[in-house]
Amino acid sequence: MRRRLPETLVILALICVTFLASLSAQELTEIERAGVEDWYRRTTERTGDGQWGIAIGTMTGRVLWSINSELELIPASTVKLFTVGFTRARAGGGARISTRVIGRGSLDTASGRWRGSWQLELGGDPTLERAGRAGPTLRELARQLYVRGIRELEGPLALTSRTGPAASRYPTAWSADFAGQLYAPPVGPVTLHENTISLTVRPGRDVGSPPTLVSAYPAGVERLIRMNATTVGGNRRRLILIAHADGGWTLGGTLGLYARPAGISAVAHEPGSVLAYSWAAALERVGIQWVNRNAPPPSGPGLPSVLAKVESAPFDSVAVEINRRSLNIGAELVLQWAAASQISGPSLLTQHVRDVVGPRAQVRLVDGSGLSDLDRVSPLTQMLYLARYPQLAGAERFPLLLPANGIGSLRNLRHGMGRGVVHAKTGTLDRVATLAGYLGRPDGVLVISLMYNGRRTHAARAAEWELFRLLGAEGVNLSGALDTHMGGSSSQEEEADTAQVLR
Repeated sequence: MRRRLPETLVILALICVTFLASLSAQELTEIERAGVEDWYRRTTERTGDGQWGIAIGTMTGRVLWSINSELELIPASTVKLFTVGFTRARAGGGARISTRVIGRGSLDTASGRWRGSWQLELGGDPTLERAGRAGPTLRELARQLYVRGIRELEGPLALTSRTGPAASRYPTAWSADFAGQLYAPPVGPVTLHENTISLTVRPGRDVGSPPTLVSAYPAGVERLIRMNATTVGGNRRRLILIAHADGGWTLGGTLGLYARPAGISAVAHEPGSVLAYSWAAALERVGIQWVNRNAPPPSGPGLPSVLAKVESAPFDSVAVEINRRSLNIGAELVLQWAAASQISGPSLLTQHVRDVVGPRAQVRLVDGSGLSDLDRVSPLTQMLYLARYPQLAGAERFPLLLPANGIGSLRNLRHGMGRGVVHAKTGTLDRVATLAGYLGRPDGVLVISLMYNGRRTHAARAAEWELFRLLGAEGVNLSGALDTHMGGSSSQEEEADTAQVLR
């Protein structure tokens, strides 16, 4: 007598079979395949002697169309996909980066004086102290000290991190040509306002007078600015910020008497100096005196305790912004945070990609942002990573951490398909144009890696947009496609398990 399977198991088995059948049926139609072949022929003519590597597959990792898919190319900012995945796997989507004041000593309640040592423990939060953007502030950190009753701190500013003394520096893996650019500031635990400064100045009252500083971010940086600019006739502006070894700047040049208020930004080449002045400003604004700043650090009895603490938004929110803005310092900082090291992050990241992809992985990464032209990855490796990472427990919605078509780095992909059909990441360097991500379709989700290394990056980028429009003309919202078609891997082991249930 045959045993009858419980009804719930039968239903589960039927669902599994239906899902696996839909996956095996997912293909490019003959018309689409012919369109892709024609697109590639025209694209190679337009992009000259550059190198193309392409892999188009399914969420099971099955390749539907490819060319040079195992060629190791420079991925540029699509490396951020790996960095976000690595950090999320280690820390979790809800993890937060903290900035704390640690003290050892006691509070004199009568005077409000902290008797003992104190220090700032920095986590390398890329959202700390930013003008016009969400994130924790030094002022909130200082306000918590005030609420505890602290009215006076003594001694120098000591900076630490989870891994020891805190410092930020320009990554050696980045080209020296990028140093000083706003997209390539120093990286490390000492980070606020994304390690940049922003000033707004307006013309002086008369020709020959210095311009007036309207605002400075982060707060306190105005004390590091030496004004050497001049108000002149007319309405033109020629302003320049000249950096000094002490961490400050001289604002030089001219600003027309009838010009509108002008903004100017620069990289914080000595983030420690900026942090010291910003911390002083924060303490001053909440009513705390900071005395004897150059005296030896006072000692205090007892174990260290947390006097104040602020935190970033949950990691998933930070990851969305890093991908949307292609924020290099953000990617580098979360890599260091997840790796608990300022050095070993790239090697751990490389191993993570190999662990997810398996033996076919072809990847060598030297940074977490993709700003280095020493990074290498094959399109097949990138496609397989994007297909397999969401199969990990709790990572099913990973594709939605990438910007949707029409916003952020995908703002030029506004036309030709509905909003939310594509979630992808671009990568751009002088000789690199890459695009990788997900495309929702009625029959499933396509995973696409397009990599071009060569001189004609503008033509290559336009061609990449064109291919996504070609394949996404009948696309559906990716979120709905994930809900419908994400059900796990179609591995041989799982297929065997399903067959066992049916017998």
